[in-house]
Amino acid sequence: MPDARRGLLFGVAAYAMWGLFPLYWGLLEPAGAFEILAHRVLWSCVTMSVLLLLLRRGPQLLAIWRDRRVRLLLTVAAVVVSVNWATYIWGVNHDRVVETSLGYFINPLVTVLMGVVILKERLRPLQWWAMGIATAAVVVLSVDYGRLPYIALVLAFTFGSYGLCKKTANVGATDSLTYETAVIAPFALAYVAWLGATGGSNFANHGVGHSLLFMATGVITAVPLICFGAAATRVSMVSLGLLQYLAPIIQFALGILWFHEDMPAGRWAGFVLVWIALTIFTIEAVNHRRRQLRLTVEASAA
Repeated sequence: MPDARRGLLFGVAAYAMWGLFPLYWGLLEPAGAFEILAHRVLWSCVTMSVLLLLLRRGPQLLAIWRDRRVRLLLTVAAVVVSVNWATYIWGVNHDRVVETSLGYFINPLVTVLMGVVILKERLRPLQWWAMGIATAAVVVLSVDYGRLPYIALVLAFTFGSYGLCKKTANVGATDSLTYETAVIAPFALAYVAWLGATGGSNFANHGVGHSLLFMATGVITAVPLICFGAAATRVSMVSLGLLQYLAPIIQFALGILWFHEDMPAGRWAGFVLVWIALTIFTIEAVNHRRRQLRLTVEASAA
């Protein structure tokens, strides 16, 4: 199989698994979002540590610890991704799957906005149009919900912040996630221990199968990440950027078809505006990249 096709399959697998996560978190009920989060952090830390040892990347982890700047960036990343995971799990287990999908639909636009505000990047005209339409979508959805779509906004901004920290730190995915989960693991362990001491733990109270599902949260966190890493090295950034919409599309479909969440006309109108903004944004990004490549080729030939 050609390397590019293999990379595409890895990418589809990664985003499909992320899109199907809502089905998994429901299996862990009656555990609450914070208990699920704590176990996800703990078992992810165990899984990533084993993976790190198998790949013999101990020196890379030590390099993170010795670099104060990278260590600080990845500590911030660990905090924001924990907020992201907790919000996502809470949203799924409180019948807000459609709203969680909105968060990941608007994430690319929020990432661009953060680039403008924090990195002082400049938007191109069509990007301004996309941002304007996305803002209108948030207003329409706020009117429909009777509140800001706060779950979607928290997911989008925390994941955007996470991506910014990771991009700035410029560390391998396996090494960084191992460090991030290790930073949060003591707090997660303390919370799990407190639940056990107060009789509030659901880990061992619903059978062996339920306990194994908790333990498997580490594997289901690691496997999509590994697939994503394999895809990132084999396909173009344009292809990877287009694949990222697969996860929220699956989540949106699950919210409507599997969880039977309400979608009144106002909510459909807001989502359609988001999809229009994303279409403009994606087409503009692809065309801009093609122009840049063509100018590079022409400059090299001159």
